[in-house]
Amino acid sequence: MGAMTDLSEGLAAVVGEKQLFVGDAIEERYLIDVQKKYPAHPGYLVRPRSTEEVAEIVKLANASGTPITALGGRTGSTGAGRGEDGGILMSLELMNKIIEIDPQSMTMTVEAGATLQSVHEAAEAAGLLMPLDLGSRGSATIGGNIATNAGGVRVLRWGMMRDMVLGLEAVLADGSVVSSLGKFIKDNAGYNWKHLLIGSEGTLGIVTKAVLRLRPLPKSTQTALVAFPSFDDAVRLLRRLDTELGGQLSSFELMWNSFYALMSESQRAKRPPPLSQDYPVYALIEAMGNDPERDAARFQEVLASAMDAGVAADAAIAQSERDRANLWSLRDDLLEAFLPLWPIFNFDLSMALTDMTGFVSETRAGIERQWPGGHIWHFGHAGDGNLHVMVSVGAGDKDTADRVYDIVYSAIGKVKGSVAAELGVGREKQPFIGITRTPAELDLMRTIKRALDPGNILNPGVVFPL
Repeated sequence: MGAMTDLSEGLAAVVGEKQLFVGDAIEERYLIDVQKKYPAHPGYLVRPRSTEEVAEIVKLANASGTPITALGGRTGSTGAGRGEDGGILMSLELMNKIIEIDPQSMTMTVEAGATLQSVHEAAEAAGLLMPLDLGSRGSATIGGNIATNAGGVRVLRWGMMRDMVLGLEAVLADGSVVSSLGKFIKDNAGYNWKHLLIGSEGTLGIVTKAVLRLRPLPKSTQTALVAFPSFDDAVRLLRRLDTELGGQLSSFELMWNSFYALMSESQRAKRPPPLSQDYPVYALIEAMGNDPERDAARFQEVLASAMDAGVAADAAIAQSERDRANLWSLRDDLLEAFLPLWPIFNFDLSMALTDMTGFVSETRAGIERQWPGGHIWHFGHAGDGNLHVMVSVGAGDKDTADRVYDIVYSAIGKVKGSVAAELGVGREKQPFIGITRTPAELDLMRTIKRALDPGNILNPGVVFPL
């Protein structure tokens, strides 16, 4: 009790009484993840306002041996933001400032708690683009995006979060602050510690600020939903678009028939399906350029040529922003369609495009064999090899979960893919990381973790067991 009181007093001295919540005083929204799968019982919640306060909090955690977990928008689905029972949750929601936009350097400096949507809006107001885009943009934070090396729908053109971070400021496990907030792309002076922290899920340090690389704001956006006779035809069009649009292709989101049928049917009361539900594969395609008239004509020419050649079977091209939003709703508005089918097992995987057809067939057959009334849906950012899989078999108990995991992860192991494409490993995928990483790689990761966090206080239990 004395140690708890001392820690409470220390934390209150750093953030003030109003930003410290202890035990039952912690609001429920901090205690449960978005899928309600990982309830937590932390001892403390703190809401710092600066890097200096973060550093002092981490020093207290380190000195007392108390585990600490940094929180972003709590939109993650793998349990990385759960925290430890009796530990400290640190919400960075008050550290949400957009510190500077530099149009000449095409950079933005932000605090880690800024939401992705606020960054989008600030960049666009300056005539610039923050390329990262996710369905959870309104709540996902830049710190969370960095911690998971988020991907989203535009990886094909601009890369993942790692490609958009020029500089970082972070607090290490001993409370020391490392800061390299440069606005330049090239920096080969020694080890690139920034990239070590990106994607580390808060296990090596807590990011407090970042310098983001912006791009020119496109003046035109072309969006279409295309149906294909086969997966191979979809890949043929992907390659043709990549070549003939001169680097403008930003998104190529594949949807297999079962996913498209479910999504379009769930929205039928609002709008009719834009295409028939009879094709095996669909793609939501987007290109962004700077000449609205010529870009639209070229986009339509390429699609028309593909249809003439039999590569594409049908297409719906957005003629307005409303059309564009309606087409994207088929990919993004998952809750309405999937909530009635809960519980859902959700997978975020990577593999070579050449392996996707076999993977889809094997996992579909595996689910149907064990659960004749079960469902499996495949979709994702397939242009960059990222495939999402969702499974519903009518139950969510551990035995059922183990059987579903065995089907999906056995299939990803056969094609030597990754169990975590863009959402991180967290707690959920920790038992399966060995499918993707060799024992030597895991030993290297543990060596790095022990060197930077010898007390194992930063988000312990996430990514891999020590």
